[in-house]
This record gives sequence, structure tokens and C-alpha cells, in this order.
Amino acid sequence: MTENDQKQLGKTLWAVADQLRGTMDADDFRDYMLSFLFLRYLSDNYEAAARKELGSDYPDPNAIGNGGKTPLSIWYAENPADVTAFEQQMRRKAHYVIQPKYLWGHIVHLARTQDDTLLDTLQGGFKYIEEESFQSHFQGLFSEINLASEKLGRTYPHRNAKLCAIISEIARGMALFSTDSDTLGDAYEYLIGQFAAGSGKKAGEFYTPQQISNILSAIVTLDSQEPKTGPRRKLDSVFDFACGSGSLLLNVRHRMTEAGGSIGRIVGQESNITTYNLARMNMLLHGVKDTEFEIWHGDTLKNDWDWLRETNPAKKPKFDAVVANPPFSYRWEPKDEAKDDSRFRNHGVAPKSAADFAFLLHGLHYLKDDGVMAIILPHGVLFRGGKEAEIRTKLLTDGHIDTVIGLPANLFYSTGIPVCILVLKKCKKPDDVLFINAADHFTKGKRQNQLTEDHIQKIVSTYQNRDEQERYSRRVAMKEIVDNDYNLNISRYISTAEAEQDIDLTAVHAELEAIESAIGEAKKRHNAFLAELGLAPLP
Repeated sequence: MTENDQKQLGKTLWAVADQLRGTMDADDFRDYMLSFLFLRYLSDNYEAAARKELGSDYPDPNAIGNGGKTPLSIWYAENPADVTAFEQQMRRKAHYVIQPKYLWGHIVHLARTQDDTLLDTLQGGFKYIEEESFQSHFQGLFSEINLASEKLGRTYPHRNAKLCAIISEIARGMALFSTDSDTLGDAYEYLIGQFAAGSGKKAGEFYTPQQISNILSAIVTLDSQEPKTGPRRKLDSVFDFACGSGSLLLNVRHRMTEAGGSIGRIVGQESNITTYNLARMNMLLHGVKDTEFEIWHGDTLKNDWDWLRETNPAKKPKFDAVVANPPFSYRWEPKDEAKDDSRFRNHGVAPKSAADFAFLLHGLHYLKDDGVMAIILPHGVLFRGGKEAEIRTKLLTDGHIDTVIGLPANLFYSTGIPVCILVLKKCKKPDDVLFINAADHFTKGKRQNQLTEDHIQKIVSTYQNRDEQERYSRRVAMKEIVDNDYNLNISRYISTAEAEQDIDLTAVHAELEAIESAIGEAKKRHNAFLAELGLAPLP
């Protein structure tokens, strides 16, 4: 399927969502829409694996007729003694199991025939996937899908009828395209972006625009010590402690595999329960096995994940790459004991008014010595005083801040303010800080400004080669930063003022003489006309 077809599928499904949600809030309908797309993906993948496993024993789909039976439901009915062994084999090969009655094909049949058992079947299917399908336990994966909600209808028959309409339309929309797992993953990402665009400020909770994800993923997948040498061959682990829907983690994974490399463990943390479930679905829908990732539901600032609080240095989690787009200037309530927290002890505790540095220090704490971290933050972290100035000074003195990248305003759904990317390393080689001012390099859009592929590539290439370009990038020695009281405001180091053009006085003089001569000739002709008319000439 072409890239254009993938986008068209996303647009078709978005049109279905827009048409069907009626008076339901877009955020609520999002959960239904994406869950059904997720079920379709799991079903397609599972049936493809089952077809391969059973070979010639797999019933012919074209010979089944219109009774709503799926090939697997027929095989299960004809081979009851072999079901247990088959499912054990599928757990090894496909990494999960779905019983035939919960497969998307059967659900669609129930919807199209307006079967009054659809709602109950869906509830049973969601519970089965959460508790029994996978080796890992995905408790609460569909917790935000309230099939008993009055938003679907006041009575069971009304809710069942609404679900029949929604699922039938989704199935009709997807039937227009020849879908595969990669395509469904792309459609899922497209819909997340569309729902984010429609959610305004709330979108910041779950979505980092793809263009900005591309910058962060490109930076952390380059060799951390010698970016000029190109991408790393392997990332053992990557961590996003404010992972939202997981799109940033998936972007890192995609970039690694696209470059012929490999990635090990994918780890994320998310405090919003709805977004946490989106992230888990998103991982599975993009073909990440349940044994290859872990998303934790919890509060990053409180560090409530026991695994991360390991005190044994030999067992403490460390990551090759850390990426994050945490909430900007988030108000928090650090306890008195925060000053003794191992994450903040060496640098200080961020003020209550803005947790930006608390998030940054959390990520830095779990970064490997040869790792790289890229985090999106508001510009205030570059110059605000008080406790933040102390933290910034310590980070610079210890040589942890490698690059400061200023981005254009209005790139995010959640805010119009310009933001920056800080690149941090525990052991960086250059004894300077690279500043990149990309604030004026964008394409204006209707809702949000856009970064083109050329804009993104220029940022990444400048970071990779540590280039200096007039009014765009500059390597600044630590002495100059110290002289500026550790203030990292980009305008202090890169002037964006256009240089005044040199004026060629000889050329200007010749131009004025030509103009004067032309005026004289015109005046002569005009006076000749006046004389013919008997009028006084111009002086």
C-alpha cells in the first residue's frame, strides 16, 4: 500500500468517526474508535499466523458462506481435541491467542446483522484480551471503553444498535483498502494525530507532533559520542518517562530498524490512564511483542515505579537513549525529602511553579554514561533564575548540556509558545555548547506551523556535524557562558539580525544622474506641448 493510500485510509476512518460520534465528546469516541482498530489488527495478525500454522487444514474462507462463521471457528468446532495444543503453539509463535468468537470478522458479522448479543460479545472479548490473550497481563487495557455508558444509548438495545452502526461503518471504511499490519499501524497514528488536533490543549497529554518526534529520534539514534559517524547499530534500551500514546518511542524504534539497526527493550511511563492504554495498544498494533516493551502507569515525579527505585547500583535501570516531551511548566508539590532524592540530590529540587528541571533530572538519572537524552522544554529553562539557575549552572559545570535547539512557535496542539530541545550527555567530548536557532525556519500552517523534511534535516545535520552557520548555529565556549552567568538564552549567543547591505555610492550616483537626465528630457517634451497650446512652460 502506498503512502498516499495509508493517509487515505486514515482520512476515511476519521470521516467515519466524525460522522458517527454525534453528540459524543471527541475524546470519548476516540477510545472506541482506536480500540476497534486495535481489535481488527490483533484479529488480522492472529488469523494470518493461524493460516500459516494450520496450512492445508485451515478452512477455505470462500467456502464458508454467509453464516458469519470465521475459518477458525469452523476449525475449532471440527477439532476440539486439538484446540489446547494449537493455542499453546500460537502463544509461542504469535505471542497471543484470540478465541474465534472474539475475532473482528465475527464481531463485524454481529454488527451487520444487528445481533442483540454484540455488546455482550464485545465485553467478553475485551476482558479475554486483557486477562488471557497474552503472556503479559494487560489488565485494564480497555478500561476507558465503557460499553454501558449512556453516551452510547440509554438502554441496552440502544447501546447495542449504536455499536452495530459504528462497527459496520468502520468495517465498510476499511474494506475500501487492502490493509496489512503496517497500514493499520499508520492509520492508528493518523487518527491519534487527528484526535489530538481536535482536542486542543488536552492533546499535549498524549501526542508529540511527528515532525518534532523525528528530530528527537534522529538525535538519540546517532552515535552518542561521535555523532558524525552516523547511526548506532544497536540500542539496548530506550526510555520515555512521559510517553503519552507512545509515538515517540515507536519513532525511535522505526528509525533504528529503517537504518538496519536493532533495538532492545522499549520502556515508557504515563500517568494518564486513558493515554497509558493508548500507548500499550499502540505498541502491539505496531508489531512490538509484549515481551519487548513495558509501559508503566504511574507518576514520574513521585517515582512510584518500584523497578526504577532500585538502590543496588548493579541492578539500577539505565538506558542508552532517553526521550521525552513532558508537560510544560507543570506545577508540582515536592516533599521536604525531595532534596535527598537520588535524582535531585546533586543538582537541586525544581521549584513548585515549574517541574521542568525535575523531569529533566529524572531522565538524566537513568541515562547510561555513554547514552544521549533529548527532551522538549519551554524556553524558560534556559534563563529563569532562582533554583532553576542553580540547577542549570550545575548541569553546565558538570558538562551535561551538549546542545540547545530553539524551535519555532506554534508547533504543538497544546500551546503556541516556542519551545526548545535540550540534548544532554553524562560524558560529552566537546568542551562547548552547540546552539541552534531554528525559530525562523518553518512553513506557516492554518492551525500549527510545520517543519518540512528540509527543516528537520538541517537541524539534525547541524547537530551531527556540529556545524557553525551565520545566524543559525554556533559553538559557544564555556567561558562565554560563564561570563553570561550561565544564562542559555539563545539570542545571547546567536544574532538573528540581518546585516545591513553595503551601499555602492558610485552606482547610486550614476543612477541618480540617469534619473535627472530622464526628468530633463520629459520636461522638454512637456514644455513643447505647453508652447503649442499657448501656455506658460514649466520653470
